Amino acid sequence: MKIETTMKDRNLSKSRGFTLIELMVVILIIAILAALIVPRIVGRADDAKVSKATSDVNELGGMLQQFRLDCDRFPTTEEGLNALKVPPADCKNWKGPYSEKDIPADPWGNAYDYEYPGASGDESFILRSYGKDGVPGGDGYNTDITEGEQ
Repeated sequence: MKIETTMKDRNLSKSRGFTLIELMVVILIIAILAALIVPRIVGRADDAKVSKATSDVNELGGMLQQFRLDCDRFPTTEEGLNALKVPPADCKNWKGPYSEKDIPADPWGNAYDYEYPGASGDESFILRSYGKDGVPGGDGYNTDITEGEQ
């Protein structure tokens, strides 16, 4: 009877672990899944940043329009987007802050570019993110995202 117990213990100890082949099969399956899934996830990050920048530009544009309704003008280029949080000295009807959050940077960490008056000199502004590369122009993920006069 003592011999049978010893044989059972030996058989149990052999079946407790994985063989090298089983481990290699599992690692191969994980590598194949990663090769299929990772490129899809990585490509989505840039799409999400473009969507976020577009949303931010539209939201900030709406705040600038509200500022204009209250103050009868847009903030100057020098006042910038900070005028949405801190009242300019000459704006008596300022009803801000127009955002409870801080003015965000674009998803790539750059400040949004704001100009007033716009290029034509009339009553319009330009608000933009320069995209992933942070410089004017470009295409794909480097395209400028703009609100206002273009």
